[in-house]
Amino acid sequence: MTDMIIKNGLIVDGTGAPPYQADIHVKDGKIAAIGTNLSDAEKSIDANGCIVTPGFIDLHTHYDGQISWDEELKPSVNHGVTTAVMGNCGVGFAPCRKGDQDRLVRLMEGVEDLPGTVLHEGITWNWESFGDYLNAIDSMPHTIDFAAMVTHDPIRVYAMGDRAVYNEAATPEDIEVMKGLVREAMEAGAIGFSIGRSDAHKTSDGDWTPSSEADKAELVGLASILKEMDKGVLQVVNDFDMMRPGQTFDKEFDLMEAFFRAGERPSSMSLMQRDFAPQDWVKTIERSEKLNAEGLDINFQVAPRGIGVFTGLALTFHPLMAFPSFIEISDKPLEEIVQIMRDPDFKAKMLAETPVQLSGEGSTVPPMTDVLIAQYQAFAEKNFVLEKNGKPDYEQSNEDSVAGMARRDGVSVFEKVYDLLLENDGHNMIYYPIYNYTDGNYDAVYSMLNHPKSLPGLSDGGAHVGFICDASFPTYLLSYWTRDRKKTGRPGIELTRAVQMLTADSADYLGLKDRGRLKEGLKADINIIDYDKLELGVPQLVQDLPAGGQRLLQDVKGYKATFVSGEQVIANDQVTQARPGRLVRG
Repeated sequence: MTDMIIKNGLIVDGTGAPPYQADIHVKDGKIAAIGTNLSDAEKSIDANGCIVTPGFIDLHTHYDGQISWDEELKPSVNHGVTTAVMGNCGVGFAPCRKGDQDRLVRLMEGVEDLPGTVLHEGITWNWESFGDYLNAIDSMPHTIDFAAMVTHDPIRVYAMGDRAVYNEAATPEDIEVMKGLVREAMEAGAIGFSIGRSDAHKTSDGDWTPSSEADKAELVGLASILKEMDKGVLQVVNDFDMMRPGQTFDKEFDLMEAFFRAGERPSSMSLMQRDFAPQDWVKTIERSEKLNAEGLDINFQVAPRGIGVFTGLALTFHPLMAFPSFIEISDKPLEEIVQIMRDPDFKAKMLAETPVQLSGEGSTVPPMTDVLIAQYQAFAEKNFVLEKNGKPDYEQSNEDSVAGMARRDGVSVFEKVYDLLLENDGHNMIYYPIYNYTDGNYDAVYSMLNHPKSLPGLSDGGAHVGFICDASFPTYLLSYWTRDRKKTGRPGIELTRAVQMLTADSADYLGLKDRGRLKEGLKADINIIDYDKLELGVPQLVQDLPAGGQRLLQDVKGYKATFVSGEQVIANDQVTQARPGRLVRG
């Protein structure tokens, strides 16, 4: 049982109030006192020169499979997160009948870019019902706390079997079965219910996700369970059919409105700026504000930077992957690919080719990839080499882009990216902010972050491991928006407000009254951060997943200590042996 004092820190308590100097006494996993001249404790930690904050809450992760084999829950634990919410976007692993495991693996493999071999090797599958799943993952020690949404896709597969496919309408009987499963999951401790309606989401077989086109009757029926039970939150990811002819923003939002009205619970929806429809985020806010004025509670999950991908020869995607000559060598080891591509004759032959279509029936490649490659001349204006002077730079100008470098060197954008990808023996990576960077800056992101109903989210911790590394969002929000961006003369966010968003605002949305603030009687989930030295490294590809799977991780400096229920899980940026993390039941 802990008995500890954190001394001399600058308290940023999560409420948005001005920082103040004080000590914190922690006892038996809770905050016992905050003030000065506190009584001695068995352990004393000096936080001089550091800020002391509540532990961060990450509302949008995908550790649903990883949590069954991984105690550490990297990389979230490295970025001040003490509570992670899984089961977003409608995809998860429970409930699951025997025989359906492979179906859900293919779904998660396609939607969240988690290698099937990793999932088959790592997941324990010692559950069938959602309650079984919660009990199974809670029986294993973890560094940080975690909560789980019950997700639409496995609910649909469990209820409908082979009929749970794209464009297959659920019958009234199917809907009643699904409603019962949602109720059962909420009673077992689900924190909420999530759905996914994105055209970018496909299974590893190239099929649409089971719930991507669920109709109004199904969505309204499932949301109504949360209203009846008066508990839980609703979470939605939706790109409003941006890639489908004949669909409109208003038609899709009408469906979301019916979903939110049926639930009448706190809700959140992904908010981002898309090149294909650059004003949809504004329309999303406008329509949501009208619903909130009528008494609903719709929030926005906002990323603090471009929602982007890393492309490279060793990663899932890159701009050269559709060239016929590259396709011929794509299954070779990276070293051999690099050797072949360094041949001037091969380079000339390949760059003279026309890229082929990769998406289509049976393909796991989303249609957007073909669009991006076909129009790479334009998209190269916001493709960047992330590293500058040994540090990542996420907000760069067009002059520093791949297109800008190509103009300076008098070559095509494909030749420039060809040469860039061969650097560092083929391990070089190009950063492409697909969303939130239409204007070549973060002006739109600034507006989103400053909306009073915005919550920090969309980190996707545990997912897209082969091309995304956004679990560092909490650190980026603190280091860039409250400190570094201001130094450039561009508008930023106050430190107290950023901490409030990461802590109290997120806890209040979830209805968690025991965390999110530094206050006597609450859980001792605490960060001690050397704010002046807080710094992100450049993402690196590591091979530490089951079955030899690889993922992107990002070094971070500045977390002197992170505590979960008073136990130290981070010491000077390194994970300790403590495993106090537990399931948070809704």
